[in-house]
Amino acid sequence: MAADSTQSHDNMQDHATHVRAEAERVLAEAERRERSAHQRVRFWGVIDIALGFPAAVLAGLSGAAGLASPDARVPAAVLALLAAGFLAGAGFLRSDVRRAENRRSRLAWVRVEAKARLLLVQGDQLDRAGAQEMLRDLFESRAEAVATHAEEA
Repeated sequence: MAADSTQSHDNMQDHATHVRAEAERVLAEAERRERSAHQRVRFWGVIDIALGFPAAVLAGLSGAAGLASPDARVPAAVLALLAAGFLAGAGFLRSDVRRAENRRSRLAWVRVEAKARLLLVQGDQLDRAGAQEMLRDLFESRAEAVATHAEEA
């Protein structure tokens, strides 16, 4: 009888150890991917501003130059072409869309990270079924975060 109790206790500890190891692995992945998505959000934000702001300024300058005098037609046309080039680059890169997609990806990985941390904190207090349910929920969140990341690619 004592041997059965000891073996059951060992099985529970082994299970808890495996759950904890898996939660730590997913947590490390979530932290890494969340940081990566955050860097991409910042990068695409800079690109969006770097292309959009000069385009707006050049468009305004070309309009002002064109209205200033008939002799300013050529500089106004050059400024308008530069503005159009910046706008075409921004449209081609879709930096605003990419930034929004990376924000969604970052938020999805933050949710995975939070669930992994919760599992690590509560894991010792849960029975086997509860731990398995939390682990299943963690993996579902991870799959959603991976899908979000795949959508942006």
